[in-house]
Amino acid sequence: MTPRKTVVIGAGPVGALAALYAANRGDDVAVYELRSDLRESTTTPLNFTKSINLALSQRGIEAILAAGHPLLLDTVLQETIPMAARMVHYRNALGKVIEDSQQYDVHGRFQRAVDRGLLNRVLLDELAKMDNVKLFFQHKLTGADFRRKKAWFEVQSDRDAVAGRRAQEIEIDFDLVIGADGAHSSTRYHMMKYALMDYQQEYIDCLWCEFSMTPSTTDDYRISPNHLHIWPGGSFMFIALPNLDKSFTCTLFAPVATFTDLEKASDSDLVHFFDKHFPNVTDHIDSASLSAQFRRNPHLPLINIKCSPHHFSDSAVIVGDAANAIVPFYGQGMNAGLESVRILFEALDNHESPAEALAAYTKTRTKDTHAIADLALVNYKEMRSSVTSRFYKLRKYIEETLYHYFPSAGWATQYSRVSFSNVPYSQVIERSKYQERVLKNVLALCVLVPGIGIAFRLSRYHGVRRVLGIGP
Repeated sequence: MTPRKTVVIGAGPVGALAALYAANRGDDVAVYELRSDLRESTTTPLNFTKSINLALSQRGIEAILAAGHPLLLDTVLQETIPMAARMVHYRNALGKVIEDSQQYDVHGRFQRAVDRGLLNRVLLDELAKMDNVKLFFQHKLTGADFRRKKAWFEVQSDRDAVAGRRAQEIEIDFDLVIGADGAHSSTRYHMMKYALMDYQQEYIDCLWCEFSMTPSTTDDYRISPNHLHIWPGGSFMFIALPNLDKSFTCTLFAPVATFTDLEKASDSDLVHFFDKHFPNVTDHIDSASLSAQFRRNPHLPLINIKCSPHHFSDSAVIVGDAANAIVPFYGQGMNAGLESVRILFEALDNHESPAEALAAYTKTRTKDTHAIADLALVNYKEMRSSVTSRFYKLRKYIEETLYHYFPSAGWATQYSRVSFSNVPYSQVIERSKYQERVLKNVLALCVLVPGIGIAFRLSRYHGVRRVLGIGP
């Protein structure tokens, strides 16, 4: 029997994992990537910055584990840093700087900080060992016929580009294309010519800029490495995630208007903004470096993309940001993409017909990718403002207490279901809404019952006073 020819567009973590799954099924796999070899330090990431770290959670871990390479997950996990909690930095009403550690999970489970480039290298190195996988870099998808199952690429080396030589065009055949080529997906663009696809794109009112917090003079972490650090500012925030080299990758998220004002501000005013809203940051990133990084590093937008269906017939399917680009505020973008790969190949394994498998995948996955997109947007408000409020802390305490003492009742926090389980995202929302209704009713009852008692006692008190003739 002739092996199925699977073409993966995009060699990022999601595309590389998809190629591993396909290769393990015995497919002949070809991976095409627009950029140069992503394992080379000179290759520029898509967001034009060098250091990108991410949160790896249960969904991503289980997707890597199920790829069929037993030692692969161990290799990845050895290069991660456990993060057991958020550390929220802010000034209280008296101006005192507060550092509030907020545990992610009452059962001690944790997120892991991982360098995106390192994860990518590990996956690509694993692919390079496989005889039925070929990797093609500097190949740009220029066209696809998903009925005839043909695709066209432009191939241009750096040497050809410098010499001004035209790119060579090649044609390939395939049985299945898996598009994992990011938010601005060429696969999706060409698939929309065939599939009746609903498509929604939204740039939210938020830009981001990356900063680096270098190790201390003693070559150690400047702040706790086992926390995701957040400096909430109301309509904006600053965050920091640890790296293995004892540095932190930091990010400023703020509305466009705030970035516009800061771009016009003097260096001293920029530093004053950080001192005012993000206490102690300038103790860890000196003022000159802070200003230089803000001026030098790009100020990039955040995009939210939803589309449906995620497939066409038996010949094409999109995963990761190509199908559902989400904002980064739940740490689930990569995890959702890796999980999509696992669910896609489960569908392919459970259906004899590829067309039926892809249709089943779309039906299952679309509502869940839309759900995590919505959850991520809501979590932005929580991270930038709610984390310091008393009501938020009270609600979190009650939810975690119920989660800790009544797990058999099915009670769990929304965060634990998102980050430490494989519960479908759409079900996470449904269960969280149900728990919220229960919690509101319980709290209302707690207020109502004492209120009735007080009213009853007051009515009796006034009745006695009237009987005794000592009051109205």
